[in-house]
Amino acid sequence: MIITVIVPTYRRPQDLKRCLNALKHQTRPANEVLVVVRDTDTETWSFLENLNQEYLPMHIVKVAIAGQVAALNAGLDKATGEILSITDDDAAPHPHWLAKIEEYFLSDDKIAGVGGRDWAYFDGKLLEGESEIVGKIQWFGRIIGNHHIGTGECREVDVLKGANMSYRRSAISNKKFDERLKGNGSQIHNDMGFSLSLRKEGWKLIYDPKVSVDHFLAKRFDEDSRNEFNSFAMSNVVHNETLILLEYFSGWQRLIYIIWATIIGSAQAMGIFQFIRLFPKAKNLALRKTLASLQGRWLGFITWIQC
Repeated sequence: MIITVIVPTYRRPQDLKRCLNALKHQTRPANEVLVVVRDTDTETWSFLENLNQEYLPMHIVKVAIAGQVAALNAGLDKATGEILSITDDDAAPHPHWLAKIEEYFLSDDKIAGVGGRDWAYFDGKLLEGESEIVGKIQWFGRIIGNHHIGTGECREVDVLKGANMSYRRSAISNKKFDERLKGNGSQIHNDMGFSLSLRKEGWKLIYDPKVSVDHFLAKRFDEDSRNEFNSFAMSNVVHNETLILLEYFSGWQRLIYIIWATIIGSAQAMGIFQFIRLFPKAKNLALRKTLASLQGRWLGFITWIQC
């Protein structure tokens, strides 16, 4: 099978260097590597001009629109592979990454997507933990990620993570990442939306911890800085979650999800119960998070209604 690797990048040339070096050392080499670069990203363009591309079938894709969604869609448009493997510029795939991915696609033509563990490092420290429950959407709307701490054997999941997800071209056809998602950079949950659109059509998504990458969580150059609260960023995240799950669910599940999300919610998308639980310690921060979450819920609902 022909494999294309897509790497969106923005202003992180040293992370990109590590990623490309890891791709050079795959036991099953990529047939094509597409690095998607913003037209204004002078740091990355300067790095690429001086890069020795030996042993790497790399092509550069220029994109003029800000955000990860535009970069991913530009990569999909240019890719020629039967398998499209996507990773982040701050990730470094393990040597057998592509070989294991290809094995899964060859084994079952009902598999549309394959992903695995991203061993996540923050400030140089591994985020430790173990979980056999990974990438699931519970019936009432609670999202369980845990891709970075997944253990055990391979299993079917609902969601693959953007740092480590591969798709069968014939399954995704002309499908694109959702341009309605909010955010100036990472546009969080774009991976969930893409995954769930395939699950809704009945395709299999496989998670195997051995299909692994190292993920060195790098600085983001937008409102979502990972470790600092930003009302705008939180509202965007909740908007994206709400829009995606309203489209994935049907009928009574949508109603249950809206009730659960408003009354209870989660730490990442707070409802009234979460506000009551956190207020004694967090005070004003709990209030700001709740207001941002409720705003995001409303905006996500409006976007869904309008489409």
